[in-house]
Amino acid sequence: MARFLVVLDVDSTLIENEVIELLADAAGSGEQVAAITAAAMNGEVDFEQSLRARVATLAGLPESVFAAVAAQVTVTRGVPEMIAGIHAAGGCVGVVSGGFHEIIDPIADRLGLDFRRANRLEIMDGKLTGGLIGTIIDAEAKALTLQEWALECGVQLSQTVAVGDGANDLPMMAITGLAVGFDAKAPVRDEAHVLMDERDLSQLLPLLGLRG
Repeated sequence: MARFLVVLDVDSTLIENEVIELLADAAGSGEQVAAITAAAMNGEVDFEQSLRARVATLAGLPESVFAAVAAQVTVTRGVPEMIAGIHAAGGCVGVVSGGFHEIIDPIADRLGLDFRRANRLEIMDGKLTGGLIGTIIDAEAKALTLQEWALECGVQLSQTVAVGDGANDLPMMAITGLAVGFDAKAPVRDEAHVLMDERDLSQLLPLLGLRG
């Protein structure tokens, strides 16, 4: 049984990038997608609608794009130290993302994360179709995921921490014991219990009383 659970967003939180934008750059739809992403993160458009619109622009990309994009992804400073500190204190750490398993899974494996959940892109004949498979990981799904993992870890919601930056993180931040806005957009800055503006996730440890 874990002592506590930390759940992080991925794009612009665990990593420095917005993966959908890197994929869109490869598809030649970068500017269009960046504008939709910004509106979604600020809560101006429905997340699932915006995700489907952005993914549709990726139709025809070869499966090999994942390796090319993965090579561009930078893990945020302090992440390995943060994970090691959480594990040393008997905690679990997971990521839940509106992004994509195809990019997140290798990162999660490398970092030793306990949990990961994200969207899955549809691929046929070695190419992206512009569609998605399975349940969409939107704001509500993030909150349900945090609850599910808390149950699995044997911790109360009061023993959970959510770290995010955009509007689709707000429902999970609303039910958690500690909501941390990480270099956060306006809607999150208003709701988070704590704001972290330095892009160094090892700074989460002193917040949790684990170091400092």
